[in-house]
Amino acid sequence: MNPSPPPFAVVIPARFGATRLPGKPLIEIAGQPLIRHVWECARRSQARQVVIATDDPRIARVARDFGAEVVMTATHHRSGTERIAEASVHCGWPDELLLVNLQGDEPCMPPMLIDQVATLLGAEPRGDIATLSAPLTDARDWRNPNMVKIVTDQQGRALYFSRAPIPWPRDGGAEPSPPAGCVRHLGLYAYRAGFVRRFVQWPEAPYERLEALEQLRALWHGAWIQVAPALVPPGPGVDTPDDIARVLAYWRQTPP
Repeated sequence: MNPSPPPFAVVIPARFGATRLPGKPLIEIAGQPLIRHVWECARRSQARQVVIATDDPRIARVARDFGAEVVMTATHHRSGTERIAEASVHCGWPDELLLVNLQGDEPCMPPMLIDQVATLLGAEPRGDIATLSAPLTDARDWRNPNMVKIVTDQQGRALYFSRAPIPWPRDGGAEPSPPAGCVRHLGLYAYRAGFVRRFVQWPEAPYERLEALEQLRALWHGAWIQVAPALVPPGPGVDTPDDIARVLAYWRQTPP
């Protein structure tokens, strides 16, 4: 049984200008905007508060119409983490409050995983960030640069995140299968409000720029990232128009 998490809030960063799918938060899936489906996932978790953080009045208007709490943020943010840091200031959250970053394109995120990542960080007082992993068994996914891989130590503390296929067997063939224990990263984070406000002040790390993975900034500056296997498999996110069909198929098999 998953233990009850400590008090936490969920923040859903949402912007209109997605490169691959402009206006993504407002795309309708099964008669409702994508952002509402994500909000409903968060509402089914044990979060004490769920906030949508956006810089776009169109998203804000739609979100408020379906009853969401909305925080307007600046337009210059480069990441959802920066948007969450500003939202945490607007909301006046204390440094010790746990925040879960639920990305605005994850309409099939099981609420159990939202609770799990908050519980994971709450159980590790030395941790700065908690996140989840899932097994990688398909060689195509292992080599896919959009599928981020993680290597941890034996206690589950992250050593490195990469878009490359890691770990790599030295004597592997031309198209090796993922080695046993290879895992991918799920884009679900928990951190304390005070940490995320500090994190966005840190300079970018060289590996972060190279791989375009901001969690490498945290590792570069010595942060503790605790990783655990997801208790249940996550559903599909929405990055392209084709993903909408995958979401609908997932809901037919696993009703929200």
